[in-house]
Amino acid sequence: MAIQHALRPHELAHAHADQATGVWSWITTVDHKRIGILYGVTAFAFFLIGGIEALLIRLQLARPLNTVMSAETFNSLFTMHGTTMVFLAIMPLNSVFFNYLVPLMIGARDVAFPRLNALSYWIFLLGGLLLNASFLVGTPPNAGWFGYANLTTRQFSPGPAIDFWMLSLQVLGASSIMAGVNFIVTILNMRAPGMTLMRMPLFVWMTLVTQFLIVLAFPPVTVALIYLMFDRFFGTHFFDVAAGGDLHLWQHLFWIFGHPEVYILILPAFGIVSEVLPTFSRKPLFGAQIMIYSGILIGFFGFSVWSHHMFAAGMGPVADAFFSIATMIIAIPTGVKIFNWLATSRRDSSGCSPSAACQASCTPRRRWTCSRPTATSWWRTSTTS
Repeated sequence: MAIQHALRPHELAHAHADQATGVWSWITTVDHKRIGILYGVTAFAFFLIGGIEALLIRLQLARPLNTVMSAETFNSLFTMHGTTMVFLAIMPLNSVFFNYLVPLMIGARDVAFPRLNALSYWIFLLGGLLLNASFLVGTPPNAGWFGYANLTTRQFSPGPAIDFWMLSLQVLGASSIMAGVNFIVTILNMRAPGMTLMRMPLFVWMTLVTQFLIVLAFPPVTVALIYLMFDRFFGTHFFDVAAGGDLHLWQHLFWIFGHPEVYILILPAFGIVSEVLPTFSRKPLFGAQIMIYSGILIGFFGFSVWSHHMFAAGMGPVADAFFSIATMIIAIPTGVKIFNWLATSRRDSSGCSPSAACQASCTPRRRWTCSRPTATSWWRTSTTS
């Protein structure tokens, strides 16, 4: 049941009047809009860093046998670029829209736990700075953003490079889980009176599915990172084959997170398209309820396809067949979204595009008449006196 939480007019004015200004106000803020802006600025900064790393990688690959950088430096840039773009650029960029828009779209004053929201941002920033601090000490991680064992063990990565990567991802995972729980509670419990689940905007629905994916997907990779930390710091043998460990354990735990991560990154974009396209098509989203169910199915099937990243790992024909079929099935709800977007943007039976029809109705002192499509024009106009 949605909770009534609207501010009275005089309370709202008082709240705006008391809002602090200056740098310290941004550091101590718990306002969802300001936290969204902080996420945006930080994500853009890390995006620039990741872009520079990508440019250096492409520079090395510009011609064969190039000597712009050593192989070790190339591996480090490859690892840092992938990690930065996934965890420090795209995910916080989505958080901009989550923080700024979701409370407004559901009629809430703020998120359910404003201080937890601020804490999750500062922990995220700490994790990003910790990861990039590896450049300052000259040991950036170099085992790939997927960190396959046994490349990450002490035997093959003896320095602190993997330690920076491993610890920073644990910090970033904690931040993501905090934010995920916060938005799940916000969406489920703080909607405006009368806004049932099926009346929520599509972007809010995709946000809700994304938060459940975050809360369910990050614990497995956190467990894998803890195993790796114990192997590196305390001499355990989770990934040491000679001592009875299993390299495939890391692959399973990482990709149980890694493939839902794909949908963590893309579902918010699906939600944005589902809001923008109907607006400029001047009509409701075609099959809105089906779009909601397809988003839920994408999230559900996202946890059943992780081992298609491991076809070369020798899982056997039964497992390979299962994950192949699951991978094909997950294309169905994605295709449903594509066709619903196309149906939303199609022209009506008269051959007129909805956006042009609205423009015609809003243009002063001008009479628009729609013609059937020809090779030269969709529209004829005539000036009125």
